[in-house]
Amino acid sequence: QVQLVESGGGLVQAGGSLRLSCAASGRTFSSYAMAWFRQAPGKEREFVAGISRSGVNTYFANSVKGRFTISRDNVKNTVYLQMNSLKPEDTAVYYCACTEFNTIIPTMNGYDYWGQGTQVTVSS
Repeated sequence: QVQLVESGGGLVQAGGSLRLSCAASGRTFSSYAMAWFRQAPGKEREFVAGISRSGVNTYFANSVKGRFTISRDNVKNTVYLQMNSLKPEDTAVYYCACTEFNTIIPTMNGYDYWGQGTQVTVSS
């Protein structure tokens, strides 16, 4: 079992930045590839960014490429999502997830464990 707890969400103006964190506990953090997803009201949950077990490989949705970065600290058992140049359309609940596959999977059904989510609201 793995427990994931997100933090760092909040209200920010368009053009601003936020840094989300996801702290993991349970099994060995470095055994999992990690990802961030988001879900806006009335929409399906969508992939945002992913990172491999070692942190060497990352992958981003086109909608956030160049604005968001993902990183991880395998000592602190934490994955981060740095979000810059935020837009109102980035407003959503952001979830972190992990998979035992050492592959960045851009779909929900590839992930074994999920956090409870953190709200990000970007005002115009």
